[in-house]
Amino acid sequence: MSQNGQTGHDGTTPAPGAGAEQQLRRSLGFRDLVVYGLLFIAPMAPVGVFGTLDAKSHGAVALVYLVATVAMAFTAFSYAQMVRVVPQAGSVFAYARAGLGNGAGFIAGWMAMLDYVLIPAVAYLFSGIAMEALVPEVSRWVWTAIAVVVTTLLNLWGVRTAARVGFLVLAMEIVVLVVFVITAIVVLAQDGAERDWLSPLSGDGTQGAFALSAVVGAVSVAVLSYLGFDAIATFAEEVTGGSAKVARALLFCLALAGVLFVAQTYLVALLEPVSSAQLAAEPERQGSAFYDAVDASVGTWLHDLVAVSKAIGAAFAALAGQAAAGRLLFAMGRDRRLPGALSRTDSGVPRVALLVSAVITMAAAVWAARRDDGLDHLVSVVDVGALTAFTLLHASVVGWFVVRRGGGGAVRWVRHLLVPVLGAAITVAVIVEASGTAQVVGAIWLAVGLAVLAAQWRGRRDAERAGV
Repeated sequence: MSQNGQTGHDGTTPAPGAGAEQQLRRSLGFRDLVVYGLLFIAPMAPVGVFGTLDAKSHGAVALVYLVATVAMAFTAFSYAQMVRVVPQAGSVFAYARAGLGNGAGFIAGWMAMLDYVLIPAVAYLFSGIAMEALVPEVSRWVWTAIAVVVTTLLNLWGVRTAARVGFLVLAMEIVVLVVFVITAIVVLAQDGAERDWLSPLSGDGTQGAFALSAVVGAVSVAVLSYLGFDAIATFAEEVTGGSAKVARALLFCLALAGVLFVAQTYLVALLEPVSSAQLAAEPERQGSAFYDAVDASVGTWLHDLVAVSKAIGAAFAALAGQAAAGRLLFAMGRDRRLPGALSRTDSGVPRVALLVSAVITMAAAVWAARRDDGLDHLVSVVDVGALTAFTLLHASVVGWFVVRRGGGGAVRWVRHLLVPVLGAAITVAVIVEASGTAQVVGAIWLAVGLAVLAAQWRGRRDAERAGV
């Protein structure tokens, strides 16, 4: 794709070396990008991890999300820097390739692939679990498979159609969130708070004095709620109006998600009748802590409303993730880092890449749905791939603007060096705080990627020697 963001006469996006069958169609606006980003993140993402964060942070759960938003802002800013100069569908794969070289680009894409394939699998499983709770006669793996099929068909139909349906689902989730916020405010005004009004920002005091280390430890978990906003960058070749719109959507989506996360966790923390110390002592209560607080303070009707919203919203979060995974596979196939068949498009839709992504995600999601410990296995490994890719993203900003001077002008030391270095320090710190299982799986996936990269290098070297 040309760096000035030009498109062909038929609305498709040209890319370096790309033929007519390797081009994506421009049809997305700013709203569509935000819809995809928020769908992937999910407006009520803290529901499932509220209890864990409340226990780990000693009750300062709203502060955790405030810090996490600021921490992820460094990554969003680096994305915004690179999408302006490399507006291609491969996202971090394309950025690392431009800033660090082909090898680093492949590894960045390879690690991001782990995230983009497994996060939708987790979301599909969440949807299956929620639907099984509503209709227990049907097994969760059946609901999970149905969710994969329905959302895959929407993605195959085209990015614009999927965005329109996604907007309706997102609107429903926002309405449910607004109902929760209004109801919580009314209950707090009438009955008062179960905890001190400042405790969501300073801790509830039941585990001792405020501890910054506890908040930092909880941030490493809260960051998982934000994974997916970066998927916006994978649609850079399908947006109308240039890559600057993608950069704005990235920053806007992260800021909006941060506001929603802080607001809902602040309110539910005030409604929570169980102390953070009790949640820490009884970890089996952490998963349902959000629902339990709503049940105790408002009633089961709101509990059920939130549950239905999560069931539908999770499936469409997976839709956005599957679409992003398809674009990543498409870009890596177009660059011959993966089989070239992945780069074929049909009417501007990368259907081959989408189907491959759907099959892999289906296998992971259904496997997990048929196991009692399947969710734990998936959740424990979804973050390492993304965080490793984020680290390479930050390095690519330094590589492009500072080392290669690709910007063509003077180096802006704050945005081109300080911000990415701090961002990389944050992502590395979160990787260090990740579970041992996640680190092992991430290391194995990285080792496999390095082996694939070495094989590709050997193949190209042999071809050059043979004069091919």
